[in-house]
Amino acid sequence: MERMAESIMNVATTLPEGVPLAAKGLLHLGSRAAVDQTLSRLAARGELIRAGRGIYMRPVQTRFGPRSPSAEQAIEALAVQRGETIVPSGAAAANALGLTTQVPVKSVYLTSGRSRVLNLGRQAVELRHAPRWQLALGSKTSGQAVRALAWLGPDEAPKALQILRSKLTEAAKTELMSAAPQFPTWLARLVGEMVHG
Repeated sequence: MERMAESIMNVATTLPEGVPLAAKGLLHLGSRAAVDQTLSRLAARGELIRAGRGIYMRPVQTRFGPRSPSAEQAIEALAVQRGETIVPSGAAAANALGLTTQVPVKSVYLTSGRSRVLNLGRQAVELRHAPRWQLALGSKTSGQAVRALAWLGPDEAPKALQILRSKLTEAAKTELMSAAPQFPTWLARLVGEMVHG
């Protein structure tokens, strides 16, 4: 087991900060049961952080001691590894676009995958399954606008149109119009008003 633990840590040290280590990616070292057991032992010893089911990360060593990888890097790497679209929630998008001064207390991301919670040390990052239309434009500014408007809802979103008109480029407005057929009726109407209104 120690030999496998050493091999796993050798693999982990080659990965950049925040890149998850998945049990499935280590099956060349031994059976799935042996890999899972060794990963669990490494996490218990503090050499790895168990972020979620089958997902481990190497803690980042700083001069103040070990810390968890940043949530943004971990989410980005997880999206690539799992082939999912993962983007900040509507509340975070609304804050980033200046549509609200509320700062989200919890780290919430929307995903095309299943809903789950990643534990990055003391920080819990919630991944919520979202409808395809909220993820259609990804991390682009136009995608942020869609998620922000969806978070604000049909009653509050019209007030945000003036701010969005001045913040969005013509290219972003064009992207919104091309994706509008996927949106709920109230949102498609708002996008049309913003671009053509």
